[in-house]
Amino acid sequence: MKATFAPHNTSAWCIRIQCIAGLTIRLTSYPLDLIMSNATVYKTDSGYSTATFSSSTGFSPAVIDLEGIAEIAGISRDQIASGIFDNARIYIFKCNYLSPVEDYEEITAGLFGKTTIVDKKYKIEGVSLIDTLNQSIGRTYSPSCSYVFGSTNCGKALGPLTLTGTITAVNSAVSITDSSRSEPSDYFAAGTIKFTSGSNNGLKALEIKSFSAGTIVTHDAFYYPAQIGDTYTIIPGCRKRREDCRDKWANIINFGGFPDMPLTDTYMERGTK
Repeated sequence: MKATFAPHNTSAWCIRIQCIAGLTIRLTSYPLDLIMSNATVYKTDSGYSTATFSSSTGFSPAVIDLEGIAEIAGISRDQIASGIFDNARIYIFKCNYLSPVEDYEEITAGLFGKTTIVDKKYKIEGVSLIDTLNQSIGRTYSPSCSYVFGSTNCGKALGPLTLTGTITAVNSAVSITDSSRSEPSDYFAAGTIKFTSGSNNGLKALEIKSFSAGTIVTHDAFYYPAQIGDTYTIIPGCRKRREDCRDKWANIINFGGFPDMPLTDTYMERGTK
């Protein structure tokens, strides 16, 4: 049973989207902006709707779809295209618009998944948190490390490793150069680069394919053409190999791979005379 219910005649639907990059968007179905008791503001901008919300009393996850027009309600086309809403948390609740309280009557909470953009319209699909019960859990044994670089299991703090720089040359849609970079080759490979100025400012970080002599090559093209003078933050990566953990990061004690585990053809051999 719910602890509180919004009055039927004075209820308003509210949506809160919390992106993993820190951005939070608050929307409401009420025709005026709602100021909650904690001073947060839920915008009433038009151009979006909760296209689908369905749930049941079983363990099937509720389905949540959010449709809208890009550039309205604080959701830009650039943000959507860069994947900033991937895996974002979404919270849906109802409140009394005469005395609005955040999360007053909780409806559901979920995770955003696939985002589709057609012309100027977008559709974001999501499922409720109960969907985690349908996920397989447990460790996977593989030669490479299964830990995310910088995670708690990895043990390496990314803060001290994060560096800044300025582009001095643009080579292609996936390659830039910073002549001031003096790190050894492959140091930033498998890491990420995020622009802090220029047309790509604030968009999702891109994964780095290779690094050599100050030249940074990404797997995907930049969202907009990079320009000389654009600034960025860059984080080195880990290729998940034992030698990387041991020689590059001096972190072999936290290595999560099993490179010495025998292959199938080894442990299925049978003895012969």
